[in-house]
Amino acid sequence: MSLAKILWVDDEIESLQSQKMFLENKGYDVHTLTNGFDAIDYIKENIVDVVLMDESMPGITGLETLAKIKEVNSSIPVVLITKNETENLMDEAIGSQISDYLIKPVNPNQVWLSLKKIIDNRRLVAERTTTAYQQQFRNLFMALNANPDYNEWMGIYKNLVYWELSLQRSDSPEMQEVFHTQKAEANTEFFKYISRNYASWVSGKTGNKPVLSHTLVREKVLPQVEKGVPTFFILIDNLRFDQWRAIQPIFAESFRVVEEDTFYAILPTATHYARNAIFAGMLPIDIEKKFPQHWKNDDEEGGKNLNEEAFFRAQLASLGEGSMRVSYTKVLNNQAGLELVANIHNLLNNDLNVIVYNFVDMLSHARTEMEVLKELAGDEVSYRSITTSWFEHSPLHQALKKIADKNIKIVLATDHGSVRVKTPAKVVGDKQTTTNLRYKHGRNLNYEKRDVLAFREPKEAGLPSPSVNSSYIFAGEDTFLCYPNNYNHYVNYYRNTFQHGGVSLEEMIVPVVTMVKK
Repeated sequence: MSLAKILWVDDEIESLQSQKMFLENKGYDVHTLTNGFDAIDYIKENIVDVVLMDESMPGITGLETLAKIKEVNSSIPVVLITKNETENLMDEAIGSQISDYLIKPVNPNQVWLSLKKIIDNRRLVAERTTTAYQQQFRNLFMALNANPDYNEWMGIYKNLVYWELSLQRSDSPEMQEVFHTQKAEANTEFFKYISRNYASWVSGKTGNKPVLSHTLVREKVLPQVEKGVPTFFILIDNLRFDQWRAIQPIFAESFRVVEEDTFYAILPTATHYARNAIFAGMLPIDIEKKFPQHWKNDDEEGGKNLNEEAFFRAQLASLGEGSMRVSYTKVLNNQAGLELVANIHNLLNNDLNVIVYNFVDMLSHARTEMEVLKELAGDEVSYRSITTSWFEHSPLHQALKKIADKNIKIVLATDHGSVRVKTPAKVVGDKQTTTNLRYKHGRNLNYEKRDVLAFREPKEAGLPSPSVNSSYIFAGEDTFLCYPNNYNHYVNYYRNTFQHGGVSLEEMIVPVVTMVKK
């Protein structure tokens, strides 16, 4: 490893020779200068890892030198060293993007610690994270094999997401491989768990069940609504828990998280089913019975999510909340987003404002179709990165910033997540069989039993029967369902794309987060 190059600028540099020697003994290459002008010229001609700079120098101050250095190379870390402890100088220094601030007299260990923090931070964090995960690996393994219940599964998945995001900073491909194997094992066990328990959850045969899509509003949203405090129920379509964690720091700039929880998306984990269930407060089989004119099956023409507001108002009425002042806004494109920004203050007069924001879902579909997005979102890390970049610059973020100083509540949730599919499985069906990759329904479906969770009676899964003898099948883990004709083409086309509709931790265990203003 090459020596880190340090430039130390101080008009009394002669008195710091012992400190210079201390750092050189620690393995740093230290070059010294006595004024800001020479420092600026030196930076133009030489590679420097960190600048240590005195604030009070004759001719040009440390802060003035800092500004010039940042003009030459904005990414060079600068540590300001000063006798002056006044708050306005500290504020000015921090505002000028210094990396650290030391008060004279400094001892050698102080300077060394500051350099380690700046230069070695990534490596040290990565090493510590790898060691910590190695210690946690056995605990996770034991948790997976202890027959976890639905609450423990939510804890296991949160834990896996924590380590996935932590190991993202690690430079250890071996440890990443170990983690991905463990996550795959978790999804295998989760698929078995859902296969054993899902039917009893939706049939009402067990009282011990998680919050599901159709109970989300009743159990997680309405309890937050109080007179005089506008509540915003924001549903970002297809937002996985790891994607929430990626955008959480942006929310944290303006809002305080009161509760970060998860709930279970119903099957199929697809917008048509899961989101209609959220707004109707019913399972799809009951929506079809109560609103036959509004429910459309997969194989029918027309939009499948055009009646959410009607469903939602009917749910409120059935819960005795029909008099509540409610707004419903759906954002499907950038123009609708800009209209939300312009209108957000008017929503403060309501008790509850529903905002459905379609972006992540469009991103996952576009990623399947567009080669450039396959490059940009090639894996989970880049998928999270694109989601973060979108949210930071989105009209939704702009709109929320406009009301961040108001006394409001936010309940952020989603309808389902998605999973990156890798393993093809053959399915044979008749002409009416649906084309979805993570679930299918139709008559006379032929499949390998081990690949899917099957419901020969759709009502057992709380689902309508599109036709006589229809059955539903759901892919588990990272499987995607393909027809035998033109099989290799479709396998290659869809492998490594993000899909939803089936049974996986990523699709089913999704965020519901309550926030208030800071």
